[in-house]
Amino acid sequence: MMSPAISLSTTTTIIVSTTITATSVPKIHKQNPTLTPTPLNSTLKSLSKSGKLDEALRLIESLPSKSPSTELDFEAYATLLHACISRKSLEHGQRLYLQLLLSRDRGGSLNLLNNPTLKSKLITLYSVCGRLDDARRVFEDGLEARQLPESVWVAMAIGYSRNGCSKEALLLYCDMLFRFIQPGNFAFSVALKSCTELFELWVGRAVHAQIVKSNEEPDQVVWNALLRFYAECGCFEEVLRVFEGMPQRNIVSWNSLIAGFVRRDQLFEAFDTFRRMQREGLGFSWVTLTTMLPVCARVTSLYSGKEIHARIVKWERMPDVLVLNSLMDMYAKCGIVDYSRRIFDGVQIKDLTSWNTLLTGYAINGCMTEAMELFEGMLDSGFSPDGVTLLPCCQVAAMQGSK
Repeated sequence: MMSPAISLSTTTTIIVSTTITATSVPKIHKQNPTLTPTPLNSTLKSLSKSGKLDEALRLIESLPSKSPSTELDFEAYATLLHACISRKSLEHGQRLYLQLLLSRDRGGSLNLLNNPTLKSKLITLYSVCGRLDDARRVFEDGLEARQLPESVWVAMAIGYSRNGCSKEALLLYCDMLFRFIQPGNFAFSVALKSCTELFELWVGRAVHAQIVKSNEEPDQVVWNALLRFYAECGCFEEVLRVFEGMPQRNIVSWNSLIAGFVRRDQLFEAFDTFRRMQREGLGFSWVTLTTMLPVCARVTSLYSGKEIHARIVKWERMPDVLVLNSLMDMYAKCGIVDYSRRIFDGVQIKDLTSWNTLLTGYAINGCMTEAMELFEGMLDSGFSPDGVTLLPCCQVAAMQGSK
């Protein structure tokens, strides 16, 4: 059977088969321990759900060393680990991991560290706390002795991706394929995200081929990951093909298509796509608006900008500062700087971009006095100017000097 070669930009050559089927995957014998609904299990779950992690750990640490390994079932430990992850409590997670190691060393009849759910949660805990070396150590514990299910591999890959290690996440995905573990939608989405960040077009195409041949129907996350991957790699024909082939589309799907048009400077196509999106009743997100408002500013389409502004006013959610800054920029570039000032005055928490946007608006509209007054107000408010701030100030000074 031929396998296409996948060559990463790091000069690492990887062979990935795009014809993995369920029949080629060795069977994984899952543990199915008998759950014992003892009062101890119920107490531990209750303490974990209420956030009393210290009490929960003291309860585990106080257990007799020769107590039966089934005294606490894996669901009780999983509940506690979930609470540690939610609170990013590395200390409590490490204490729990130590107890699991001690339980294994005592030679209990059930090694809970072999449970895929617990192993995945331990990996997730360490990765959200930025301890990738510890996460990898948990992942590799027993890796050669038994076949780990896809969920554990995905947990480790997500940990790498979460911490900006896209190359490691992609290599882990390839290693999973070498071990004949069939990838699912979670694995596909992580692999595509890594390919997007690494601009690995050919690797991403191979992942796409695996998605097409997979027995599992791709979910919305995978479809959107494919859209973003092709858009970031500049393959807009594939973007259109994937978009039209999607069984369902959500706001993220439409945002990816609009952003693709904007990236190619096809601004009127972006407008048409936005209106088509509204006709289908999907609404919009802040990402949609922060993409479309600069388009309105670039083509000085005041009518479309006001239309979007009206939608923002009617929406039940309060706009964030990014949307308000985009609105200010749109009105200023359309020549209505008074509207920009009105929005600026209504922003409760201004950032440096808010000041720079209005300052630039005054400069391009020749409002020199207002620009200098705004600059002084910016300094009085404790903001330090940056390079963007100084450019309109230089323009204003040049205008004044030419008079």
